[in-house]
Amino acid sequence: MTPRSPAFYMDVITTGTILGARPTDTPDQVTAILGSEFAENSQGNRSMWRDYGTVEFFWGRESRGHAWTGHHFTVQVRRLSRGGSAVNRVLRERYGRFGRHLRFDAVERLPARRGVLMEEVPNPNAPDYSLHWHPASQVSVMVRRSPERGAHRRGRTRVGDVHSVASSMSAEQVAFYRSRHARLTTAVPS
Repeated sequence: MTPRSPAFYMDVITTGTILGARPTDTPDQVTAILGSEFAENSQGNRSMWRDYGTVEFFWGRESRGHAWTGHHFTVQVRRLSRGGSAVNRVLRERYGRFGRHLRFDAVERLPARRGVLMEEVPNPNAPDYSLHWHPASQVSVMVRRSPERGAHRRGRTRVGDVHSVASSMSAEQVAFYRSRHARLTTAVPS
């Protein structure tokens, strides 16, 4: 069976949502979309995130008496290289099988066919990773650009693999990265 997961990444990159779940949605709204199979993590009573397999949503609040405010989500694509069933059941039902590796050139090519271009953004993780951004959806894609150190042969990402997809990266954050990390941008190997 051919993986249909590129459609999932295309949807995330172009819409800035996961099946319609926005980074600003409440925990209950996200759970209504992605289901109740998640691990909940917190740091004190002011930040929380839920891990839905490869997808994580993050919230913060002023204090225990305040409501959670959605901050961002991350799709941990790198987890797929380990195999197993890291993908949330709801996503598998919608998109089918997910491949163990996602090549950035494939991710970049699909949106480009629809006129959606991603901008490269200098980042503090260069040159090991490159960062690409879609301004309209404020989604960023981090790509491995050097061999993974200390990793065992099985379960490691390869040069050119997508490491993660995240929302929301604002234009202000991109401008900051450009002013702060422009010297770290290097030629990207194919």
